[in-house]
Amino acid sequence: MKRVTASIDIAAPPEDVWAVVMDPGRLKDWVTIHRRLGKVSDEPLKDGSTLEQTLHLRGVSIKVHWTVEEADRPSRAVWEGRGPARARTHTTYDLSPNGDGGTRFEYVNEFRPPLGPVGAAANRVLMGGVPQREAHRTLRRLKELVEG
Repeated sequence: MKRVTASIDIAAPPEDVWAVVMDPGRLKDWVTIHRRLGKVSDEPLKDGSTLEQTLHLRGVSIKVHWTVEEADRPSRAVWEGRGPARARTHTTYDLSPNGDGGTRFEYVNEFRPPLGPVGAAANRVLMGGVPQREAHRTLRRLKELVEG
């Protein structure tokens, strides 16, 4: 399983950051690998909500079916995702006041590539440090968007 973590301080209260990160229509504005939003079950998102998202990484587009496992406004969201060939991902957003009137946003993504051990080996070779770099780029875009 591949684990990617990133965090950033944003000069806005948690409620403002939450409003952006939990709005499916805003994914295109801050998630660098987002390409398309499909069906969304609920707006605003809540526990049990689902959505379809197409992501693009290293020249490959992947459709992910997400379920919001936990939506504790405005402090924590937990997402479970299913992709092709039994790929799975578990993502958390943790938002907390940073003491300066802003928000500390922490992102964790645990990804299990498709096709078991063979897929995991191929993923290490093909992806390298790309997911970590994209996570940092995504959070910088989120910061710029919310502080904008």
